[in-house]
Amino acid sequence: MAHDENQRPTADELVTLLTPILQERLPEARGTEVVSCVRTETGFSTETFIVTVAGVDHPGAESTTARYVLRRPPLLPILPGYDLRRQFLVMQRLADSDVPVPRVRFEEAGVTELGSPYFVMDYLDSAHTVGDVPSYHQEGVFADTDDAGRARLWNGCIDMIARIHRVDTQRYRLGFLALSPDPSSAPADLASYLRTSIEWAYAGAATHPGLLAGLDWLDSHLYSPRRIGLCWGDARMSNLLYNKGFEPIAALDWEMAYLGDQGADIAWMLTTDWISSPHEGHAPSPGVPLPAETVARYEEAVGAPVENMTFHLISSALLLGLPLIRVDEAMGLDGLLPEVCANRIAAVLDGA
Repeated sequence: MAHDENQRPTADELVTLLTPILQERLPEARGTEVVSCVRTETGFSTETFIVTVAGVDHPGAESTTARYVLRRPPLLPILPGYDLRRQFLVMQRLADSDVPVPRVRFEEAGVTELGSPYFVMDYLDSAHTVGDVPSYHQEGVFADTDDAGRARLWNGCIDMIARIHRVDTQRYRLGFLALSPDPSSAPADLASYLRTSIEWAYAGAATHPGLLAGLDWLDSHLYSPRRIGLCWGDARMSNLLYNKGFEPIAALDWEMAYLGDQGADIAWMLTTDWISSPHEGHAPSPGVPLPAETVARYEEAVGAPVENMTFHLISSALLLGLPLIRVDEAMGLDGLLPEVCANRIAAVLDGA
């Protein structure tokens, strides 16, 4: 029986509810039992749970315990038109590509016995992650390693972005990610999406004037891109899994993926790093390549220049501001988070 989506089961309740579901849907889980379900503390756009299952039938494996990942929409939407199935389909269709993604196992698209849509994917053991809260500049794998380690983590993300951008979107049936039927209008479509979405996020309240200035700048600097391809959307180290040598082994979080001018992904990585940096002038952490070096590495990897970077930097600050407006309101921060994005826009325009 389906549950009310506003009264979704807790992590403890999921332990009981998931056992028969996984027994039915996963061939290796016929006689299993879910023994724990733990919600991760990171991420606002999607709720993520680590599900531990005992009694899994893996021929030749030393352990009969396995872990899976369950993802479901947040109770507080921070993006308009949230579509969990979009994430599932992107990972499913990239499974045989050069981009490593976790293996997705199954999805339920409607309001289900778990109270909402959800999907299940494999959990990757022995993986390292770069956290968001607190800032990776201050705590965790990135902060704790040396300059060379930080460079490997950063450059690994740049190289992964380049791999994503080389994906043949027709071959992997990713056309559903197009913003409109006309690829040449991608910048205009993005600018329109940002304006209407920021209005949605403010829900009738006055929009920060710094964000409005950014929106107006985009509208007056539209262009026709020379290259259109797969954009990760949320391109940053925190959405990668790394091995012990700090090499990326999986790309996560595809809810913001779209087909567009791919320089946007590089701008997004630079913008999120700038905003989270505690250093003077929002400088990168020691060991991290400068923005110009980052762009040069990417351009060499894809064999094409990044154009219209000011447009990308402003649109990335606005796109980041979109969820932060909602989070700021939910946490009662009185406009602090969108103010940071407005400051980024002002800094970009001052240097343009």
